[in-house]
Amino acid sequence: MQTEKKTPDKRAIPCRFPIDGEVVSFEQIKEGHINETYLVTTDKGTKYILQWINRYVFPNVDAIMNNMSSISAFLKDSGERMAMISYIDTLDGRSYYDDGCGGAWRIYRFVDNSVCLPRAETPEQFCESARGFGAFQYALRDFPAECLEETIENFHNTADRYDKFRAAVAEDACGRLEEVRREARFILEREERACRLCRQLDRGELPVRATHNDTKINNVLFDADTGKAICVIDLDTVMPGLSAYDFGDAIRFGASTAAEDEPELDRVRLDLEMFRAFTRGYLEACPSLTAGEVAALAQGAYTMTIECGMRFLTDYLMGDRYFSVDREKHNLDRCRTQLKLISDMEEHWDELERIVAQEAARLSV
Repeated sequence: MQTEKKTPDKRAIPCRFPIDGEVVSFEQIKEGHINETYLVTTDKGTKYILQWINRYVFPNVDAIMNNMSSISAFLKDSGERMAMISYIDTLDGRSYYDDGCGGAWRIYRFVDNSVCLPRAETPEQFCESARGFGAFQYALRDFPAECLEETIENFHNTADRYDKFRAAVAEDACGRLEEVRREARFILEREERACRLCRQLDRGELPVRATHNDTKINNVLFDADTGKAICVIDLDTVMPGLSAYDFGDAIRFGASTAAEDEPELDRVRLDLEMFRAFTRGYLEACPSLTAGEVAALAQGAYTMTIECGMRFLTDYLMGDRYFSVDREKHNLDRCRTQLKLISDMEEHWDELERIVAQEAARLSV
């Protein structure tokens, strides 16, 4: 006889941590594809952010929390001013709470007078988000990236992503391949170009950094009054990587003229003004990048965009097991927006490289 799976009482989870007061409000924040996030308010007016960590995506929760602790200690010891979210240990001194039902939970104080933006409405906002991510990268310029654990194995190993994609195509587990043959062909035809950063990394041409690896603008906290970046959040995917990964992931999300899951592809294109704004802010805040890293930034945008499109399509072929979906063919819509951006990048490639060169030259004067 199969036993019924237990479901935890989510509203009771905050009481496993030393919070200030009794919970009076518990609201889910519907952002992100992976974890679940809740805003918790107590009777004393104190606010917290509570997160459920998706163990299907992050099976090694200890690695996530260890990485965050290592980075936090480094920033404190080095005297860097880079602000960072500090998670609160459980009542029994653990970095997260295991609910016994397969769930892992963590909590931190809500940052007062801060806001998260779902999208950049102006180039100035996008530029400021770039300063946030660039400052994070700069603060960790001397951090020994090799001491970080991989929270997701081969996360930005594009060649490995292609291997997994070909396996999903060959298996066609849900019988969805026939409707996506055009998208699959588009991705496979660009494998050589998509894997350029992998080959540069293998040849030792680019330095390995401690990278954020999820540089969407909603992972930056902004001061509600000044609009300035306070700190970056959501450090689950901080791992050894390339600076071009962080730059590129921000571009594919924030420099698009449409939402990541926009079904009307005519609305999707790469906004060159936004591309320039992010390039400017990132280079201003992270002057430690080598000439090779700067030259690789545009390629980072290309690689991260096609890699993400490939990941969406892989998940669609496998039955939508990784990314949360809100509608039928949601992951397919996400894939198609990324491939439309790739087409736009190819059309404007010379201009993208020229913008990076111009912004780098402006700072060297």
